[in-house]
Amino acid sequence: MPLDTLRTLGRSGLAVSPLTLGTMTMGNAQWGSPDDGSAAIFHAYVDAGGNSVDTADVYSGGRSEELVGAFIAERGLRDRVVLATKYGFGAEPGNPLVGGSGRKNLGRAVEGSLRRLQTDYIDLYWMHVWDGVTPAEEVLQGLGDLVRAGKIRYFGFSDCPAWFATRAATLAQAHGAPGPIALQLEYSLVERDIEREYVPAARELGLAIVPWSPLAGGFLAGKYVRAETGAHGEGRLGGSNHVRGQQVHRTQLADPGRVA
Repeated sequence: MPLDTLRTLGRSGLAVSPLTLGTMTMGNAQWGSPDDGSAAIFHAYVDAGGNSVDTADVYSGGRSEELVGAFIAERGLRDRVVLATKYGFGAEPGNPLVGGSGRKNLGRAVEGSLRRLQTDYIDLYWMHVWDGVTPAEEVLQGLGDLVRAGKIRYFGFSDCPAWFATRAATLAQAHGAPGPIALQLEYSLVERDIEREYVPAARELGLAIVPWSPLAGGFLAGKYVRAETGAHGEGRLGGSNHVRGQQVHRTQLADPGRVA
């Protein structure tokens, strides 16, 4: 699949490569890639024609954003790359004011990402995860204000309920306001739940779907094998993934035939 065969993201004018470079493992000393390895991956993707790069403020405690920003700046690629990042996870244990989907954290998070990415605007800003509390109206208004202020160009929702995304998109359409253009959701041959509700909703509302973990964290690539073979070692499915020292997600391979 040629990376330079671009397509628009949802019902927007944002042209992106068919495959996005995810940078969650960049700058992660535990199970990611060192700085030189991260640079090699980034440059190989861009040199192959790719133009869409995805990171987040919590990836490697912000180090992923710093690396991506430096790689783009070093080659003068800012106008040739669709730069995406995310907000929503907590930045300080025990302090709910520096986490979540609301306006207060949104303002703090976007300023931090702009600084680390060495840019004055973000092409695609994702709500990383819905906090289960903030109303869709507040999220929509907050992100819309950032569009109008020129700090972000577009926005989308990652890992939120289908009803939440549908409500926000419908409100935006009804009021002629900036609305989400895409959903970022887990999707692979072993995780197909989005086909029930999210895919039909996205089609109806004109939202693109950007799958994450299409190889199920390496499971579908054959990285993980049955325990009786004597295999051992650490990996993204073998234990806890930590971001900023906080446990964000834990997936255990309880049965070789499925991801629990």
